[in-house]
Order: sequence, then C-alpha cells, then structure tokens
Amino acid sequence: MSLDALFLKPLALELRAALVGAKIEKIQMPARGTVILTVKGERREELLIGGSSGAPRVHLTRAEFERPQEPPMFCMLLRKHLVGARILSLSQPATDRVLAMRLQAPGMFGEGEERGLTVELMGRNANLILTDGEGIITDCLFRTGSAEDKRAVLPGMRYRLPPMQDKAELLALDDGSIAGIVEAFPDGQGLDRCILGAFLGLSPLVAREICHRACADASPAVGEIRARGELPAVCRELSALRNRVNSGDVGPYLIAGPDGEPADFTYLPVEQYGQGYAVTRVESFSALLDAFYSRRDTEERRRQRARELSKTVKNARDRVARRLEAQRRELRDTEDRDRLRECGDIITANIYAMKKGQTQLATEDFYDPQGGIRVIALDPLKTPQQNAAKYYKDYNRAKSARAHLTEQIESGQGELAYLESVLEEIGRAETERDLAEIRQELTDAGIIRAAGKGRPAKRQVSQPMRFRSTAGLLIRAGRNNIQNDALTLRDSAKSDLWLHAGKLHGAHVVISCQGQEPDRQSVNEAAAIAACLSEGRGSSKVPVDVTWIREIKKPAGGRPGMVIYHTYRTVMAAPDEALMERLRIK
Repeated sequence: MSLDALFLKPLALELRAALVGAKIEKIQMPARGTVILTVKGERREELLIGGSSGAPRVHLTRAEFERPQEPPMFCMLLRKHLVGARILSLSQPATDRVLAMRLQAPGMFGEGEERGLTVELMGRNANLILTDGEGIITDCLFRTGSAEDKRAVLPGMRYRLPPMQDKAELLALDDGSIAGIVEAFPDGQGLDRCILGAFLGLSPLVAREICHRACADASPAVGEIRARGELPAVCRELSALRNRVNSGDVGPYLIAGPDGEPADFTYLPVEQYGQGYAVTRVESFSALLDAFYSRRDTEERRRQRARELSKTVKNARDRVARRLEAQRRELRDTEDRDRLRECGDIITANIYAMKKGQTQLATEDFYDPQGGIRVIALDPLKTPQQNAAKYYKDYNRAKSARAHLTEQIESGQGELAYLESVLEEIGRAETERDLAEIRQELTDAGIIRAAGKGRPAKRQVSQPMRFRSTAGLLIRAGRNNIQNDALTLRDSAKSDLWLHAGKLHGAHVVISCQGQEPDRQSVNEAAAIAACLSEGRGSSKVPVDVTWIREIKKPAGGRPGMVIYHTYRTVMAAPDEALMERLRIK
C-alpha cells in the first residue's frame, strides 16, 4: 500500500487543521495496535492511530468499532496522562513516516504539563510512543530493543527518531541533483527499483507511475531506457513530482480494481493501470484511508472472529462426539446383561454341588433348548452364594446403565446436532454483530464461558434478514438460532407460512401472509432463500419443508432453534444467491 512519507505530508496538513487546539475527551483501544482518540475542537472527531501491523496508518475515522469490556494496560496509561489534554501541534519530522503530536495535559494538581505522542508508521515496525516534556519515554505500544541498543524504545529511555535511510530527499533536491542521481543508475536493474532505492519517501506505486509517465512502461530496465535516450524524461517526471508535492498540488485518490473493490490509494491521479482500474478523487485524505481500510479491516476482523468461534465450537463438538462414542460402547456392553442373570440362576440351582475355591462351574445349561453345557467363571475367594450374588448385581447394574446411557446418548445427539447448527450459522454470519450474537447464544447455552469479570456485556440485538417477494410479500429469515426461535415462536402470526431445509441445519424462513394464501412464486422464492441459508447451499437441489407457523412446536428442553412439526409438505428448491440478493431489503 502507498502510505509513504510523501503521502503523509498532505495528510499531516489536513490533520493539523482539524486537530490542533482540540481537546482529547476519550481514548479507546478496540483492537491490539489500534488506538482511537475522541477529540473535541470545532466539532467532535475520532482519530484512528495504528491499525494492523501490516497496514499502519493515522486518520480521522467514521467507522464503528466494538469496544472491549476491559481496556488494555496501555490504553489505561494513555487515559491517565492524555484525557483532557489539548493538542498544541502536529508535525512530520523530516521526510519520514512519522507524525509527532505535542500536547498540554492537565497535571496531578491542576497545573499543565507537556506530553508528546509520536506515531511511527514503518510497516511491521510501527509504534505509538508516549513521552514526557523532556522526551523521555513514558511507555509505548510495542517495546523494542534493550537498554544497550542505540535506539531502544523502552520506558525511561530518551526517545530518538528512527535513523534516516541512506537516500536523497527528493523534495529538497534541485533539477541538477536529480539528474546526477538518475544518470548513475546501473544498467542491469529495473528503473522503478532504482528510483525506490535512491529517493526518500516514495512508494513502489509512485515509482512505477514515474516510470510509466516517462517511458510508457511501469518497470523498464535502466539499460533500455538509457539506450532509448529516455532518462531525461525520468528526471522531468521526478522534478514534476517534487514541485507538485511542495506546492500542495496533490489529492486523495482511491484506486478500485475491475471488481469494484478498493485496490490501492495514492496522492496522484495514476495512469499506469489503464482502463482496467478506476481512479477516483475523494473528499479528504482521512476519508480515503477510512474507505480503503475500514471495510478491509472489518472483514478481516469478522473472518478472524469467525475462525476463533468455529474452533471453539468444533472443539466442543468433538468432545461431545467422543463422549457419545464411549457411551455407545458402554451401551453395547450392556446387551449381554441377560447372560449375567442366567449365570446367577444356574449357580443358585447348583449351589448344593459347589464348594468355595472353585474357579469355574461346568454344568447343564437349562436355558439352552438343546441342553448343552455352560461353563461359568467363578471367583475362588467367594462362596457359591457370593458368586451368584455378584452375577445378579452385575445384571442389575447393566440394566440400570442401559436406561441411563440411552437417555444420555439421546441428549448428546441433540447437543451434537445443535453444535453442528451453530457451525452452519457461523459459516453464513455476515457481520461482527452476527458473530457476537452467536457467541452470546453459546454463552447462554453454557457451551463457552462468559468473558470478563466486570459488568455483563451489553447484549447485541439485530433483526432477521428481510426480503420482499416479487408479489410484494415480506419474507424474513433468522440469522442464528436465537433469532430463529424469536421469529418462529414469537414474532410471526399463526397464519404465516414457515419454511426450512428438510433434515439440514439452516435458517427459519417465514412468509408474512396477512391471513391470505401466499402465491406459488412467493413460496418458491422463499424456498430458494431457505436453501441458500442452509448447509445444503452447495447442492443443485435442496428439499425444503413448508408448513404453517401454527404447526410448529418447541420440544421440552430443546436447544435454541430446535422445533418439531408433523404436518408439512416438501418442495425441491435450487439455492439461488442472485435471487436472494435481488429480493433482499437493504
């Protein structure tokens, strides 16, 4: 991505205009490495600092973030020193990816004290450092190095700017100096890599753009360009870039790929992508970064949380499956219980002929229609009466175990089916809120522990997905088991039509009929939605059960989302995501 030092220059000007003189009201850390400062100046703004290690940035944001119940220690430290502080200045030291804020913070006894907050945006080495008025590090987001290092970033040490790279500062060079550097490029290397290695503050995208404008090629070899006499054109483009940045003739440009998704951003109207990519100027640099990163970060957080939740549920499912297998083995062992009772009867019938110390009894088996001989193992330390009692006791234990195991296996099968349904929910969760509701459902069900020891988290409440059939009927579908229960058992009329993929995990789908018989097309469209929102979505045809809400019952002790019905008909529906999106009410 292209948040290079030259991009940071106009961004810093924009942030300076919005933030200098503003007061910090609130500090949040919604994720590791991301700090949100709520500031109040002419208007209230939220400043995002940091971001993920692969894409550090700083900009004003309109995005919404989930706030953790227990703030990290670094967040608490920033609150202690900076809440109530006024931003005095914001600058970009040299031509580097660093922003430095100077703040006037309220002291312990009301007197003001100066603080520094420095944002380093160097890729994986990104950091946020809090210093006192003398430049001594109070603490930092990521502690690096040791006390012996020349540039350790540790509490108690003096803060030093990152060492400057051994490159020329383009913005400070005259035309002759630029030409001298370009002429010295070695023939055997790519021109864009030479530009990157020679000049400070450029991104690969801008280096390729200079090559494209000068040579109509984004990555030509230096030798070829020299042979064609095009090095002077490269110098002119570099000089033009210098003049443009120094004069402020730059703007925020978003680059979208052929699929319409944001692909990159820059401060120039790039031409190297041709007609395949759309380059659009947006209202501000903050809006540009917010648009580019917010959607990507939200989707990445959703995927990460979905992976974590899936892992938790799969572990629970596997535990239940192992327990069920052990219980089934024990149940199979009880199938021989009648033999135990028969052995007790045979021993009792032959007590008169037995003595203590026998290891076995071989006698006529009066349970065998053929009158065969049965050999029964005996405990030589027990009397005949005690051996008979032991067989009767084992028989009674096996008989009781069978009833108990049968009940446990039935319960375990229900729990296994429930966990499988939750995995299906996670697979079709669209937002972080959907995942938060699923986690809350699992917490309520006792599958996972509640997080944190403080106040219970505020419950996430969302609404079922809504669709409008071609005929105009409202169709609703639950996003998770809790919504399925509410939609089917509480929020629908008895005369509404209910659909669900037959014998498959999926969403409850309800057509609001307003007391009328729904038309066939609406039923078919709702069936296609139910097929899409089930684990059979990858099949060409899915059986969908259709019945009235009045036929649906909740079984006693049933898990969320589990219902029973006996009167229904089944239609075959093809999952059609395009139809679902077309009918969806945004």
